[in-house]
Order: sequence, then C-alpha cells, then structure tokens
Amino acid sequence: MWYWLFKYILMGPLLAVIGRPRTEGLEYIPASGPMILASNHLAVMDSFFLPLVVKRRITFLAKSEYFTGTGLKGRFLAWFYTAVGQVPIDRTDADSAQAALNTAARILGEGKLLGMYPEGTRSPDGRLYKGKTGLARLALETGVPVIPVAMIGTNVVNPPGKKGLRFGRVTVKFGKPMDFSRFEGLAGNRFIERAVIDEVMYELMRLSGQEYVDLYAADVKEGKVASTAKPSARMPEVAAG
Repeated sequence: MWYWLFKYILMGPLLAVIGRPRTEGLEYIPASGPMILASNHLAVMDSFFLPLVVKRRITFLAKSEYFTGTGLKGRFLAWFYTAVGQVPIDRTDADSAQAALNTAARILGEGKLLGMYPEGTRSPDGRLYKGKTGLARLALETGVPVIPVAMIGTNVVNPPGKKGLRFGRVTVKFGKPMDFSRFEGLAGNRFIERAVIDEVMYELMRLSGQEYVDLYAADVKEGKVASTAKPSARMPEVAAG
C-alpha cells in the first residue's frame, strides 16, 4: 500500500514537477511476468524516477546499511526503503553475494520486476563503468530476460554530494529485452558471464550516450585506481550468438 501512496500521492507528483520525466521504449515492459531491469546509476533518485514511469511495481536490491541505522532516523529510513520497494542485501563477502542472488532469484520466481544496477554503485563522474557479473549469473540461472534502462538527467535533478533536488529534465530509455537463453547451462562460467554483462553494458552505453570506462566504479571511489586515469579504450564486448 505504501509503495503506491508514495508513487501517486506523497512523492510522485512532486518528482513529476521537478524532473518532468519522459520515456522511450516503455512498451518493452511486459504487463506481467518476471523481468530484470538493468539500469545505469547516476544518482540516488534513479530508484525513484524509474518506478515513477513504470506502471508495475519494481523491487530493488539495496545495501543493508540503509536498513540498519539506529535511533528514530534509522528506524524511519528502514521503514521508508521497505515501503518504496527495496530489499536489503549484505554485500560484504562471497557468501553474502550468493545470498543476494538467491534473494533476487526468489523475487523473480514470484513473477516480479527486479531493478538492478550492474555498475554496483553510483557513477562517480557521470560516465558508465564496468559491469559486475552478478546480474549476468542471475539472468543465466533464472532464464529471465534483461531490459536495459538508461537514466538520463537524474544527476542534474539530484547532484551527487548535494542536498535537495533541483529542477531539470529526466529521460528514461528502455531497450529491447535481451534474451541470453543461448547460454543455457553455462551459469558459473566466468568468461560467459563476463560476455553477458559486457553485452548489457554495451546496450546501456548505446542508450545513455555515456562514455564507457573499463574500471569498476567502486574501485575509483575507494581510491584503488585514480579517477583521473585515462580509461581503457576497450568497449564492452557483444557476446557472439
């Protein structure tokens, strides 16, 4: 109930005025059945503008820190993120990563739309970063198609590191569903999983118009690689059919 109240009454109308969202390819979202929505990630508000333009409810996997705060503020945030359709996951080690995939598979098994950010974190500078293979493994294990989603302009409405929202224009582009059934039975093969996620990232790059960087966004944020380093010229590869 709270999800729809936030969408249509408490937050949706305000976001519609601030971001004036427009869409392309919305017809690719099926009326029913499971689907993975693989989106680039520019701002926190990606997780609000995307559900705003899709009629069906979207469930996102969110880091557990959003749900473990203390005090009144912590309890409110935990309730809020749950109300707007986010499910907590632990991303600290390999076991927790597998648990996250199990949670995602359960959500898809219930016939729901699952929203995922293959970059793993928000872009530190507006460019598109290397995708992590968890989404690829999930798609291969479940056989669920992937719809690439390009969020454009959310980092203008919700600038990283800035408080509050600004007026702007948000565009949400949906690509054609991507079917990876040709790789059936190959989940766990790291070369196949890398080929699959690279194919997804290629579509995101094409839809969004972002510059692609062959580095993990988290490594740049943590200082493991220099953010000013010249990105690799390698583009995400398209897996052969």
